Amino acid sequence: MNARTVDRIPVLVVGGSLVGLSASVFLGRLGVGHLLVEKHSDTSSHPRGRGNNVRTMELFRTAGVEPLIHEAASVLADNHGILQAEDLTGGHQEWLFKEIDPGGALARFSPSGWCLCSQNDLEPVLVRQARELGGDVRFGTELLSFEQDADGVTAVLRSREDGSQRTVRASYLIAADGPRSPVRQALGIGQSGAGDLFHNVSITFRAKRLADVVGDRRFIACYLTNEQASGALLPVDNREQWVFHAPWHPEKGEPLEAFTDERCVEHIRTATGVPDLEVEITGKAPWHAAERVAEQYSAGRVFLAGDSAHEMSPTGAFGSNTGIQDAHNLAWKLAAVLSGWAGPALLETYGEERRPVAVATSQRASARSAEHRHPGYDALPGTGRQKNVLAVALGYRYPTGAVLGADPEAPAVPDSFQSNGAPGSRAPHLWLRRTGERLSTLDLFEKSLVLLTGREGDAWHAAALQLADQRGIPLDAYRISDEPGHELAPEPGADWADAYGTAADGAVLVRPDGFVAWRSTGSVPDAAATLGEALDAVLRRSA
Repeated sequence: MNARTVDRIPVLVVGGSLVGLSASVFLGRLGVGHLLVEKHSDTSSHPRGRGNNVRTMELFRTAGVEPLIHEAASVLADNHGILQAEDLTGGHQEWLFKEIDPGGALARFSPSGWCLCSQNDLEPVLVRQARELGGDVRFGTELLSFEQDADGVTAVLRSREDGSQRTVRASYLIAADGPRSPVRQALGIGQSGAGDLFHNVSITFRAKRLADVVGDRRFIACYLTNEQASGALLPVDNREQWVFHAPWHPEKGEPLEAFTDERCVEHIRTATGVPDLEVEITGKAPWHAAERVAEQYSAGRVFLAGDSAHEMSPTGAFGSNTGIQDAHNLAWKLAAVLSGWAGPALLETYGEERRPVAVATSQRASARSAEHRHPGYDALPGTGRQKNVLAVALGYRYPTGAVLGADPEAPAVPDSFQSNGAPGSRAPHLWLRRTGERLSTLDLFEKSLVLLTGREGDAWHAAALQLADQRGIPLDAYRISDEPGHELAPEPGADWADAYGTAADGAVLVRPDGFVAWRSTGSVPDAAATLGEALDAVLRRSA
């Protein structure tokens, strides 16, 4: 490697799309120095990847960016549901579901909600936030090569603007470089799964009169099933800018060049049922739906995240959300190891936890595409509709990994959503009061481990403060009760111990990513010794 100078950084992030940029934000919030490189010259200009589920929005809430995302997404704030219709003018129409959160029931479980924000609107928000947090984000810069040894990763980067090269030395590398990940290929990591499912061409276009045809049907997407021209119609601004996903069959020898402007215009007119619709094609981008998961999520000091680790059918937006949640899981572990309060073996739990979630979620995504009869996908749906998408969004869990007391035989994604504070699951949401301030339990989890106790948890509380000081572990402790001097009070009617599956004298240890690491259902003879052993096991600290 003959670049003149070597720049040293804790983490190198390769790929500046949703997952890489989210990783940058999460690392920045934790004070981890990093460099992000993206080969393209700017963020995505194509409206895609728009569905941000409730768990992803919780993560963005904790990272302080949720209000900015809602602002960027305001034009589609009233769009809900998936419509299926032969065309937009006929009578054969069916809502596959009309409301994402009918009746507002989700508020029982989360301070956040689903958010429809297209990738081209979301990515600039993440770029600004990442840079404000100190992230070195560089577009138009590509990874040429990398080598790793026991102490770090040496990478050669090239500016695509002037061809200049630089060498960086990073402690760790995150590869968020897409489904055809050059980093994954260089590592020789294989993939498993069903493989290619179907192919579409995403067509952006303007059609001023289409809003009159759509009327008050404010859908997220409309699957148009006309036998002569099927496809999916998605609004961009509900007025004149739209996206149409047209089936494409490269496996039958159909070239991408066959999608001329003239063909696309006629396809859209036929699919919508408006033969004289004025259509202006503004862009085209092919995309491929697949079900693949990397056989391993890391090799040495290099970690895969997002599409480099897993490909999923787009129905339900499971892929982008799973990728952002990958980045969140990995960020706190890198911060802990780099800061010295966790052992290096903690990083081995990243793939142990995230890969089973991806395998289960990718299968759910494929099944949902079949259920919705996504244009271009010929698979037959299974019996019945998927009832509990919340189990995928909020109910995924880690049966093994940096957790103690979880059921190792439990599925990573259950059939139904349960929120009970069990080890390996997302910590339940409860509204609390702190000196007049209203906050969620989820607002407590980001930059430290957190020990929650109740009315009779003074021994646990004292043990946590003692261990944090003795061992140099960022560990916050909160007693949740109406007792004077206790740090947090539950809102009237809320029972913290019941929600977290413990008793008034029990304790729950929550990780920085908001997952329950360990739980004691009651008091023990030596709280400090018991909690200390749990911390060492979760953080992979040597005795």
